[in-house]
Amino acid sequence: MQSPPARSGLSHPAWIIAAITFAVLLVGAGIRATPGVLIVPFKQEFGWSTATISAAIAINILLYGLLGPFAVAIMEFCGLRKTVCTALAVLAGGVALTATISKPWQLMFLWGFVVGSGTGMIALVLGATIATRWFAKQRGLVMGLLTASSATGQLVFLPLLAWLAQNLGWRSVSFTVAGAAACLIPAVALLLRDRPADLGLPPYGGTTIEPAPTLAKNPAARALLALRHGARSRDFWLLASSFFVCGASTNGLIGTHLIPACVDHGIPEVRAAGLLAIMGIFDFFGTSASGWLTDRVDSRRLLFWYYFLRGLSLIYLPFAFNGTFYGLSLFTIFYGLDWIATVPPTLRLAETCFGRENAALMFGWIAASHQIGAAFAAWAAGALRTDTGSYVSAFISAGILCVFAAMMVGSIGRPSFLKKRSKKLLGAVADSQT
Repeated sequence: MQSPPARSGLSHPAWIIAAITFAVLLVGAGIRATPGVLIVPFKQEFGWSTATISAAIAINILLYGLLGPFAVAIMEFCGLRKTVCTALAVLAGGVALTATISKPWQLMFLWGFVVGSGTGMIALVLGATIATRWFAKQRGLVMGLLTASSATGQLVFLPLLAWLAQNLGWRSVSFTVAGAAACLIPAVALLLRDRPADLGLPPYGGTTIEPAPTLAKNPAARALLALRHGARSRDFWLLASSFFVCGASTNGLIGTHLIPACVDHGIPEVRAAGLLAIMGIFDFFGTSASGWLTDRVDSRRLLFWYYFLRGLSLIYLPFAFNGTFYGLSLFTIFYGLDWIATVPPTLRLAETCFGRENAALMFGWIAASHQIGAAFAAWAAGALRTDTGSYVSAFISAGILCVFAAMMVGSIGRPSFLKKRSKKLLGAVADSQT
């Protein structure tokens, strides 16, 4: 259907939708990263081991990823507003109740299952859904900005939360982040819309109104059908495997364990949280730039350099602890620029391989692999720290995995060796017959 005269520039409502989504992802990611400042207080008050606390964090991260594709299907069936408002309400209630815990199973249930489910509903798939529905142009840049908000939210609030935990007690942290989630609910209910067609407009940069497609009514069935389709694709497994490494080397390892690793080397918790905040600031610029580059450069080439350089930085990290504080600051700046810059090119490759309308849902499953990797690293790094008394082996292992991922991504979207070989043989047979 031909649209009415399209709005251009920042007057298009797509930017308002992107802004409210930015805020939701910022707060949601900040909530999910909060356990990073609670590991030390939990150990001091309850005597729990790092491995026990890391297990709850791993459950949280795992659900955050596994619910992503189902969240996309639910958004398609129930609408964005209802889904996001419900998720924020679950987060506010679950985080507030965390202040009452005294047993490990309570931590597992509230922070692991309840908060993990809430954050899973407003994971990166929300940003992917907004970018693909509301933007025909500048999609890579928008996904970069929304991804940056997710990663930045994990990090920039940590100094404030660490200060609250140190000066007012860790329970004040729970009430603060619960209040932040609750305050967003009215804004989401008022401003968020499903599609540009709801306002009689085309997407930003588009020329025609795009009506909502007819979808199956069962969100779980649609999500599982997408996984079945993806499991038959070599590109899906390459994207999922590389994103597994991405999650293991960021949220699971650095986001969860950098603060306690700094404490092991005599760096105060608030100061260590400040390093993560600096990392979040540089991530905002790095990931936004990655989105801009994704609109212009081959995504496979971008992913190669992102993973390769990240791997080198993680291998360097144990030596940064043994040097000066400024060496650790150098790692923080460099790593921050690359923190989650992989998301925009990964979404672009998912769109190329599976089509625009299916991109968000397939990215949901790829992002699930990201969080499985993060959950594994959160648990494994905690277990290694408990067994060896050091994080050195965890950091170096993650660095090596990143180098392997860099080698892997060059094959995404390209014919496999066997297909190339069979094509050559068929061509040779045809030539001989001629």
